[in-house]
Amino acid sequence: MSDFIPNPEDIPVVLLAGGRSSRMGANKAFALLGGESLLARIASKVGQQQRKPIALNADADWPDAMGMRLIPDRIPGKLGPLAGVLAALQDAQSRYRETSHVATIPIDTPFFPPDLVTHLARVIHGPDEIAIAASLGQDHPVFGLWPVSAAADLERWIVSDDKRRVRDFLARHKVRQVEFPAIETAIGPLDPFFNINTPADLAEAEAWLAALESRS
Repeated sequence: MSDFIPNPEDIPVVLLAGGRSSRMGANKAFALLGGESLLARIASKVGQQQRKPIALNADADWPDAMGMRLIPDRIPGKLGPLAGVLAALQDAQSRYRETSHVATIPIDTPFFPPDLVTHLARVIHGPDEIAIAASLGQDHPVFGLWPVSAAADLERWIVSDDKRRVRDFLARHKVRQVEFPAIETAIGPLDPFFNINTPADLAEAEAWLAALESRS
């Protein structure tokens, strides 16, 4: 087995907020959950674990990055989450030359495990491998560790593949998966990767948040 072991605390983390939020009807990064915006809630959770400053993949005219450095997509047209991953990798190539991987976390999934990056880093055995999260039998590839070495291949794939399916790109690389368990609550098991796309999802998230807070 390789002795390659990435240090999770030194892995740059980029929050993905480049989507259109069309089903929410407004920018969901600023939707309030428990009185706190999704963006602020997730940035705070990530910041407790990482040494490097968190960056935000969002449009260049983003109204409030909360002090985070903006990394806009370099390929125009909002071509999906992998365009944000590519922007994160290209940024790391110029800013963190010593790093092998970048972690990405979307801003609409507030209950993700706080030790996510640590667990993903543990399964990486080489500088060219990808690690993604899974739960309840479903993959969540935007929660991933992406090798900086894959940037050129990802850029070629985004501009040449009309469908841009995440699974199709993953099939080109060595991928390791980490299964995360459901979170037990008084109202039932919560998928840690429950994501918020609509006002109804946000209302459901409030119920899950209340159930989680009742445990403490």
